Amino acid sequence: MKQIAMEHGHWSPSEKKIAHAVFEAALEQELAHTLAEFKRRAAALNSADQMWALRSFLESSEREIQGKYDFRCSQLLFVFGRLVREGRVSAAQLQGLSQDKLDTIRRIVEL
Repeated sequence: MKQIAMEHGHWSPSEKKIAHAVFEAALEQELAHTLAEFKRRAAALNSADQMWALRSFLESSEREIQGKYDFRCSQLLFVFGRLVREGRVSAAQLQGLSQDKLDTIRRIVEL
């Protein structure tokens, strides 16, 4: 597995603003998708087993979302790489980040 050098500790104020906006938009989109899926499943409930399965879906979704969305500067490039790979964020949304950060995100996407 390739090693990604993380030498991007400094985020300018404009980069922080871009990162925050992109991060929040992706998080809100994923939460909205999860809520819609919850409502769809809840509307189709016919048994206690389905009810417990719905609870498991929510718990699993919560763990995944909490694990994925980490706004620490040391993790953001990995977060954005994953979100780009998943199609939740486009490379165009990240324009304004330094070229070295964009290159690192691109390398993470390619892993």
